Amino acid sequence: MGVIRLFAATAVGLVSTLAMAADPDQAIRQALQKIQPDMPIEAVAESPMPGVYQVQLEGGRQLYASGDGQFLIQGYLYQFKDGQAVNLTEQAQSKSVAKQINAIPANEMVVFAPKDPKTHITVFTDTDCGYCQKLHSEVPQLNRLGVEVRYVAFPRQGMGSHGANTLTSVWCAKDRQEAMNKAKAREDLPAASCDTPIAKQYQLGQMIGVQGTPAIVLANGQMIPGYQPATQLAEVALAAE
Repeated sequence: MGVIRLFAATAVGLVSTLAMAADPDQAIRQALQKIQPDMPIEAVAESPMPGVYQVQLEGGRQLYASGDGQFLIQGYLYQFKDGQAVNLTEQAQSKSVAKQINAIPANEMVVFAPKDPKTHITVFTDTDCGYCQKLHSEVPQLNRLGVEVRYVAFPRQGMGSHGANTLTSVWCAKDRQEAMNKAKAREDLPAASCDTPIAKQYQLGQMIGVQGTPAIVLANGQMIPGYQPATQLAEVALAAE
């Protein structure tokens, strides 16, 4: 996940003047917003660890804080259960990411689906990306293995780049699948313009921590950064279902 500007200021800003707030939610919000006024806090709740509160940020990122707002932790919270270490932070982040990704309407994506899908993956893609092109060449194999592939847009060079323009032409095409096939084969597409969700998807990718393409999100919200061979990817995707 992306590094929050919060730590450029260090935790020194969590001072006692905020410790007397009326309740933990208020104390924690005041402490964080004093350091970063636009801190995108979605919720503050008790964590599974007694005395520690979990702060959920937009995009699924998690922080932990004391109830008085004076102490802050950025990192993973583990629970040791039945001899196993369970990463509770990763679980919470994946759950939040899955909720956001799985809420994207099908008509805002480019979908390649088998007749009877067993699971799905959502791929943040850039048509100019070599490994995105390699992954796309294996979509038929993924479909045969029961994996539905859902593409969302992530122009690596930003909006207004060649990649963004090509993605716009794909999303504006009458047949998005055919246009995606051509774009991934490095064929030129007719320039097109229409209302698309590309900017919104690009922003979502940045929010959940996408830093490059392809970025693959499994059905359970787990993110796999980078290309994976179809057989290996299908195995992981089916296991996460």
